[in-house]
Amino acid sequence: MIRSMRRGLLGVALAAGLGGVALAQGGATYPTRPLTMVVGFAPGGPADVIARLIAPGLGADLGQSVVVENASGAGGSIGQARVAAARPDGYTILFGSLAQATIPTLLRNLSFDPTALESIGMVNEVPMAIIGRRDLPAANLAELVALVRRDGLRMNLGNAGIGSTSHLCSLLLNASIGTPVTLVPYRGNALVMNDLMGGTLDLGCDQTTNNATQIRAGSIRAFAISTPARAAALPDVPTTAEAGLPEMRMSGWNMLFAPAGTPGPVVERLNRALLAALRDENVGRRMADLGSQPASGERTTPAGGQAFWRAEIARWKPLLEAAAPSN
Repeated sequence: MIRSMRRGLLGVALAAGLGGVALAQGGATYPTRPLTMVVGFAPGGPADVIARLIAPGLGADLGQSVVVENASGAGGSIGQARVAAARPDGYTILFGSLAQATIPTLLRNLSFDPTALESIGMVNEVPMAIIGRRDLPAANLAELVALVRRDGLRMNLGNAGIGSTSHLCSLLLNASIGTPVTLVPYRGNALVMNDLMGGTLDLGCDQTTNNATQIRAGSIRAFAISTPARAAALPDVPTTAEAGLPEMRMSGWNMLFAPAGTPGPVVERLNRALLAALRDENVGRRMADLGSQPASGERTTPAGGQAFWRAEIARWKPLLEAAAPSN
């Protein structure tokens, strides 16, 4: 009798390894119903665009639909709070971003532990572009640095709000140049772009997802890309290293997270679905059009993603703390 039960349990486990993940209730396989993928930012933003790009591929591999829901506000913490409070069963996941590396430093007295997430794996990385109004009197990055060092305090540098990727890029740009430009927080990337195109804002520093189209159209000027290699969507824009500012190096990123305590087999099943979605040629092509690229290597694994996320928290903490009194 006992041997027979053991053989039956082993058969269920093997079946789970080949297909879904066996759940405790009645041997059903995960997932048995649609998933919710929470995005902590508004519809139409860079995170939302990529989330909706990969959702169909995730759903196809899982055999269930993946519904994208926006829970924007408070620098991405509202969406994170929702996922942190969800049951750790794999049915509510977070489409996270670099914001998840800043929330632990920026926000205090939260109702949840901002480090209590399980990485499913990195989705994509996005170069950052140093951009300016098209009539700015600087033709390249070297001339821009000279201009900032002369007139920095009279210039303004827009970002999408404290803790946003563009805010971090702005802080790093100021630190790399060594002369502060006045930081101007907006309520979103679209407002920054409107003022840059309108000529009432001098500079920006943001993901190419948000500005590649405007750069190609000549509506704004691009001075450099802050990643080691040039962006495929903007091959004529030099890297910061090529342009003489090697300290200015960063990228935006997105990562899938599950609530803390989600069973390992469920996280692994979600990771397999993520990797399947990223292998889709249409996904890769669309990301390239947006100036992004699918993640690769160790960071796409749950363990590698978790290690990278923790390293990002540590990387940005001192810069954020140093900027806190004035920003």
